[in-house]
Amino acid sequence: MTAATTRTAPPDNDVLWARSLHYAHGGTPALAGVSLGVAQGEILAVTGPRGSGKTTLLKCLSGQLLPQQGEVWFNSGPVHTLSSGARERLRRDRFGWIGTRPELVPELTAWENAALPLLLAGDSHRAARRAAMDWLERLDAADIARCRPAVLPQEQRQRVAIARALVAGPDVVFADEPTAPLRRAEGVQALRTLVAAARSHGISVVLAGPEGDAAVTGAADRTFPLVDGRRASGARTAAEVAGYGDGAADPGAAGPAGASGPAGPAGPAENSEDSCSVSA
Repeated sequence: MTAATTRTAPPDNDVLWARSLHYAHGGTPALAGVSLGVAQGEILAVTGPRGSGKTTLLKCLSGQLLPQQGEVWFNSGPVHTLSSGARERLRRDRFGWIGTRPELVPELTAWENAALPLLLAGDSHRAARRAAMDWLERLDAADIARCRPAVLPQEQRQRVAIARALVAGPDVVFADEPTAPLRRAEGVQALRTLVAAARSHGISVVLAGPEGDAAVTGAADRTFPLVDGRRASGARTAAEVAGYGDGAADPGAAGPAGASGPAGPAGPAENSEDSCSVSA
């Protein structure tokens, strides 16, 4: 199957919109007709048990995967018809991604990893460092700015990944169980920082979390539950969301996959890790 031909443009008030997404991994259905919309500045929690389809849904929405059938739109422009290069630029310039695993570049320091989207976009070294340090400070990680990932505990690497996702001021952040590597108290704090940043900057967030995670659902404006790649009871269908395309009812929702984060080259480190200070 190939991506479906576009029939109707999405509602004007949705920054992100998807209709009838289908995807299968090796013949095993993952998405089975998911439709949803995300408004500007909305925090949407996609919840469900392991293997329910959360990661596959986020990857299709963010352009990492092309749906085998269905449509994905961003700011009234189709994502599902873009070339791989255009989707990569979209992810770099307009989206942020936080995975369960930080996926940091080992040769770069923490602040360079956090600044990577800005460095790749051509921002000056000084401006990129200033922005990265600002986010690391907000996430209580400024003291590890000169450290490289290998010497950092998992929870501090994840803070750097969260800073990286926010540093360029994206329109949408996709967060795939971002607090999984963190202790509960640290996870709650990281979620608060992410949500506060989204609220203050008008960023939309699609936040995947395990079923029954009160911290995730409590941080969100709305919850979209998934079970076995289909919409579970409690989520609004496309027909129930005002202005959705042709108003056809939607039969389902998402499927599984792994996470990935941005990576790429950057210039040599300005500061050595000799002064790196790590506190667990």
